[in-house]
Amino acid sequence: MKSKTLPPTEAVSQLSALHASATSNLKAALDAYLKNRTVPSAEQRASWRYPELRVTYEANGLQPSIARAYAKFQGPGTYSTTVTHPRHFGRYLIDQLNYLVKDYGATIEVLPSQQEIPYPYVLEKGDDLGAGGVSAAELALHFPVPLLSLVGDEIADGQWDPLPGHPLPLALFDAVRVDYSLKRIQHYTGSHWSNVQPWILLTNYQRYVDQFIGWARTKLAEDSGYEALVLPGGAKIVRGLSDSEIDTMIAASPFDRFQMPAYHLRRSDGKGGITLVNIGVGPSNAKTMTDHLAVLRPHCWLMIGHCGGLRQSQRIGDYVLAHAYLREDGILDDLVPPAIPIPALAEVQLALQGAAADVTGERGEALKSRLRTGTVVTYDDRNWELRWSQERKRINLSRAIAVDMESGTIAAQGYRLRVPYGTLLCVSDKPLHGEIKLPGAANAFYDRAVGEHLLIGLAAVERLREDRDGLHSRKLRSFDEPPFR
Repeated sequence: MKSKTLPPTEAVSQLSALHASATSNLKAALDAYLKNRTVPSAEQRASWRYPELRVTYEANGLQPSIARAYAKFQGPGTYSTTVTHPRHFGRYLIDQLNYLVKDYGATIEVLPSQQEIPYPYVLEKGDDLGAGGVSAAELALHFPVPLLSLVGDEIADGQWDPLPGHPLPLALFDAVRVDYSLKRIQHYTGSHWSNVQPWILLTNYQRYVDQFIGWARTKLAEDSGYEALVLPGGAKIVRGLSDSEIDTMIAASPFDRFQMPAYHLRRSDGKGGITLVNIGVGPSNAKTMTDHLAVLRPHCWLMIGHCGGLRQSQRIGDYVLAHAYLREDGILDDLVPPAIPIPALAEVQLALQGAAADVTGERGEALKSRLRTGTVVTYDDRNWELRWSQERKRINLSRAIAVDMESGTIAAQGYRLRVPYGTLLCVSDKPLHGEIKLPGAANAFYDRAVGEHLLIGLAAVERLREDRDGLHSRKLRSFDEPPFR
């Protein structure tokens, strides 16, 4: 079954039909086995495959010179990827394909692939695997299972080896890698992956979650383009509910059951809503969550959290806009060695600085006194202060102005996985100047700053949303980049 020179919309339609047929056949076979141990036939198993999208570019003359950072061919050839949930990713796919057809005259075809769909990926819940007394080991005898040897980031990390006569990669992630992460997102955040919005804020304090919920309630009441707030556990707050009904839903949300609960404020106008994820503390959590969010190809993720200020002139409650990172987190050293510079993205920096001015109402020197731009050190050891005598020289050489445990990891992940990134931190202590974290050690200035902090991140998203295409920077593109963003 192969169709050539498909229009992008028809290609997505065919991808959706093939995926729907494959997953429904697999679900039906699973149901039959769980009900009466009916073993699927070889013919049935052959139908449980992801659809494949192939795009061919035959250069006739000079290759077009394209300035944008995505939907570009490195050279002529056939490019392919397997696709999961094409209905959900339809707009993304059509956007990429439209550019490739318009600028390069590319041809498109859709066909069944050789990549089997693992059976857990067609189930909505993980706890239904043992239904009817059937173990996962028994199901593995008759149904495709996830094989970690086939799930990886070799394309994103530039470690894939082209095979003669085989297509080149069309996208950073194939279908089985995407499905793997979609299940992980549900596990960690407590809500369905399809609720994740393209503008993502990452934080490490519950206080920001409470503030985000309050801001979302206001936006829903204002009829400002936002249509629903999805809570961990799946409850949905919509316009028209009473305050008491909303309070009850929030109190009943089982956020504490999930390691990194997420809150999704959806829009109804197609401009993309905002997701807030409380990733907790540490670079391991930061890498885990961004590994999985990246498959959804968000437009941007921003770190909005606390840090330790390293300069005498800083005050608790001041802001830090990171323009460089001294990465001492250790978690990405093999994939993005610390010697690799992580560039600041001008579009994000300007949006955050402009948003800070809008929210605080301060300009010029008044803003500079509160918002300092510089290097942030990211450690994997919260008690790094106990090694100050050893760390002092390196921190001094880096000219660092703040220290935290997530920002460098999140920026490096954005660089590695081609997701625009930025960092705005709030100084919560000054460990080198005797102002350490103590219970209740805050002041009115700090309380005001924390209240403004999340609002600055949200205002930055509003600014970035107005120039979404310009946000995707060529700084993140490698020499042998796949065509898709």
